[in-house]
Amino acid sequence: MMSTVVIYYSGYGHTKAVAEKVAEGANAQLIVIDNNGDIQESDWQLLNDAKAIIFGAPTYMGGVPWQFKKFADASSKAWFTRAWQDKVFAGFSNSASLNGDKQVSLQYLQTLASQHGGIWVSLGLLPANTLAATRQDINNLGGSVGLLVQSPSDAGADQIASGDLDTAVKFGQRVADIARRFN
Repeated sequence: MMSTVVIYYSGYGHTKAVAEKVAEGANAQLIVIDNNGDIQESDWQLLNDAKAIIFGAPTYMGGVPWQFKKFADASSKAWFTRAWQDKVFAGFSNSASLNGDKQVSLQYLQTLASQHGGIWVSLGLLPANTLAATRQDINNLGGSVGLLVQSPSDAGADQIASGDLDTAVKFGQRVADIARRFN
């Protein structure tokens, strides 16, 4: 049984690339929310069995896309039975802009986890906020609630800054480590 699951929606492939890095760090299984906002029926059992769930969604127009929201609404069956009560949760978001209102999406993901009675894990990394800092540094975007990633709108996922991807791996490691401590 996988102890950590990363569930994400990716519209253009950027969030998928980040999800893969988070999963690498957490040694987690990936669940993809498809373009219709659905997951496989068997994925619900993976989520129920997981010790930790990491949500991932791009930020579109200041929030998560409707496909992720459809999944979130469908999770009300798990909410009603408290299937995810006391699980460890975390989340990440990316957008084309350095800011892009990703914080709003993270707050949505954190609220969803709280609705399920979950325990939220922050990024837990100091920001790279000195004059000498570059996009290759860990936590260059200065996230705290969760992982923030900038994905250039005119480039593929292979152009995401290495610092953001390295931060994603560290974030996955942190979530998995905290989940082990709770269990």
